[in-house]
This record gives sequence, structure tokens and C-alpha cells, in this order.
Amino acid sequence: MSTQRPSTTGFRTAAAVLALCAVATFQLPAQETTAEATLRARASEFAREVVRVTPDVYTAVGYSPANVSMIVGDDGVIIIDTAMSPAHAAEIVKAFREITALPVKGIIYTHGHGDHTGGTAAFVDGAMPEIWARDNLGAEDRPLLAAGLTIQQQRGVRQAGFALPDDLRINNGIAPPMRPGRADAFGTAVSRAADQARVETSPNHTFSRERQTITIAGRTLELVQSPGETDDQLYVWYPAAGVLFAGDNYYKSFPNLYAIRGTPYRDVLAWANSLDKMINEQPRAVVPGHTRPVLGPTAAVGALTRLRDAIAFVHDKTVEGMNKGLTPDALVQYVQLPPELARDPDLGEYYGRVDWAVRSIFTGYLGWYDGNPTQLSPLSPTEEARRLAALAGGQDKLLAQARQALAAGDTQWAAQLADHLLALNSDDQTVRLLKADALTVLARDSVNALARNYYLTVAAQLRQ
Repeated sequence: MSTQRPSTTGFRTAAAVLALCAVATFQLPAQETTAEATLRARASEFAREVVRVTPDVYTAVGYSPANVSMIVGDDGVIIIDTAMSPAHAAEIVKAFREITALPVKGIIYTHGHGDHTGGTAAFVDGAMPEIWARDNLGAEDRPLLAAGLTIQQQRGVRQAGFALPDDLRINNGIAPPMRPGRADAFGTAVSRAADQARVETSPNHTFSRERQTITIAGRTLELVQSPGETDDQLYVWYPAAGVLFAGDNYYKSFPNLYAIRGTPYRDVLAWANSLDKMINEQPRAVVPGHTRPVLGPTAAVGALTRLRDAIAFVHDKTVEGMNKGLTPDALVQYVQLPPELARDPDLGEYYGRVDWAVRSIFTGYLGWYDGNPTQLSPLSPTEEARRLAALAGGQDKLLAQARQALAAGDTQWAAQLADHLLALNSDDQTVRLLKADALTVLARDSVNALARNYYLTVAAQLRQ
């Protein structure tokens, strides 16, 4: 992915964007929505602080989208993940230096996402530390790079809200609303290795076995394979302190079992199984890849268990529905979290969503065909739109129906009708603005930060 900051040319301030949101009798309310207030309250989960997890373990939260941890050893320190950029990492180094001046002897990457690996250079000062990762670091991006796919760059910018003005961004559900700058929030250390300035940050120690025991600065750690959000994921188990560093297989939100920027299939069952392994360690504290550490054995094991239960339930219920012959559209109605899990604030859909996961599980196992033979050779979007317009009595009447739907709060239907109209004339500015207004309402009513960002970014592009 590109490491250049996305241009915001043509994007207006939030006030100007909201002022444009008027179609017919529709007027977007100016006051904060319930979803926006809920998302804003998430800021406490990543308020900037160096959290003392144990006497020799510290985690920097809120300095960068991803957490960075430090284990203080006998003659040096071990760093787990390194932030999104050298600028972010430099601030963390300064904060850590207020705790200890010992040199960095080891660095561990829990996985290859750039928000966890982009700041390594700031931690390398003097002798090169041991840099550990699994031998398949960057596994998520490799097939995309090999195929020459670039669309995920655009979709990643939309998902993260990087092209939005600051006053439209609240947060990313599990992280503060920062921008990548020189680093790429969704790239990998491997994909950046050709950049001469960053070659030194590639791992110089890797492992392929299930569990690798290492000793650095007098501290013995176990690095354990734990595929989940990415196939290259590992967790770090520090048995002497009872601390488990979970990487992105645990954070306080329903997880991103599918990322709307587009990724290869994330093995949902493997993710649940990896959480089983973490639970079996019986940690006294869990440090997530994002959001604040969970302290105390009851809380730590309970948090991992509830997430494992939620993921396993969604997987198993989806498979159950698939075996009944349900299509993805029917499955998203069929698969609902049990009330005790749905009520858990740490499983709110701030980052991932159950319905996205259901669709991904179906496609991951069975591919695009939903089993309905009507879908084997469907009409083109343009032809379907032409016939729908004819049923409505013409395009003008279809547009009137879209406007009525928007005014009545039937926003998803308004957006879908706008898509039909745009299939007939993609340059119709009236329809583009109507769809932009519908997407803005959907954004402001979404507690999922990634959906909000994507809606708002596309809405802004439609208004340009």
C-alpha cells in the first residue's frame, strides 16, 4: 500500500458538509446522535497513558493507534510492537525513558500490520536488538501484492477515515483518530523491506514451530502461534509475571472478523481456537493490541472467554444456518449474539460487526454463490435498474420514492434506490447528492467506527 498521506483536497469541514445535507423536505439534525455519543465515549479506552501492568511490565496506550509494551529486564528492555510511525514511537520512547534508561535488547512483532511495526526505527539506538516474529510475517498482504491488487489502498483510506477532516472523525472504535503519515497503517514490515530506510526493522529472528521459548535481558518469554485477525499472529506469554500480550486477537470490541477494506479470508474458527490457547494460560493480566489492559485473573480470563464465546457462536450459528440452506442475506437475520453477549459493553460493534462476519464466513467456506439458482445469471445492475424504474413509472418517480424514503428515515432504502438511479446515470448530481445525504445519515447512526468512516468518505466524494 502507498505510504503517502491521502489528499484531502476537495473535502470540506464538518460544518460545511452538514450544511449541504438537505434534499427536498429532508434536513439532517445538527445535534449529536446517540451512536456518535456512544462512539465518543470510547475515548476513555485509549486515553494517553503508560499503564503499569506489573512491576516490570508497562503498556503505552493512546500514543499511537496500537499499544506498545515494555518488559524491563536485568540489563535491557523488551518492546512488544512498535506503534504506527517513528514519530509516535519517539514519544513512547521518551515516556519509557522516564521509567528506565536500560537499552532495548529485544523487539517482538505480534503480527505484520503497520500500526504495530511502523515505529521500530525509534527503538533502535546502538546495538541491533533481537527482532522476533513468526516466519510468515506479512501473510495477509502477500497474495494481494502478488496479484497486483491496489483497490484495498482506497478502501483502507475510507475505512480508517484518513481522508476525512478532523472534525468529522471521532475515533476508530478501538483507537484514537490518528493519521499514518509516513507509515502505512495496513502494510507490513515485509512489504516495506525494500525501503532502504526501514530494512533494519525487518525481523532477524523468526520461528515456525507452535511455541518458541526465548530469553532476553534475563526474561523468559513464550511466543505462541495464534492465527486469527491475521495468519501471522502470535501472542507473547510472560509466565513469571502472568501477563499475556494478545496482539490483535483481543481488544475491547466485537472483533474485525472481516475488514471492509478487503482482506483474504480470516479464519474465524482458528481465531476462536487461538483464544482457547490464551485462556488455557490462565493469565493474571491481558494486554490487548488496542484498548486498555485488563488487570486481574478473573477479569483477564473472563474477557478472553467472552470474546472466544462470541466468535465461536457466530461461526457455529452461521454454519448451522448454511446447512439449512440459508443465503447470506437470510443468515444475517438468523445469526444474532445471545443476550448475555450482546449486552457486554466490551463486545459492542465499535470495530467489527456480526453481519460482516456472517457474510465472510459464508464466502470463506462456500464462495460467492448463495445457492439460489436465480443468482447464477442475474440481470446487470443497469438492466435491473431500468426495469425497476419502469415499475415505478419512470426515473422521476423512482427519484421521488428515494426522496420520500430519505425524508421518512428509511435511509438504507433511499441509498439503495439511489444506487439504481446511478446505475442508469452515474453523473446525475441530484442523485449523487441524495445518496451522499443518505450515507451521512447512516454514518451518524452507526456505532461502528469503520462503517461511519466509510459512509462519510464516500459521501464527501459524491459531493465533490
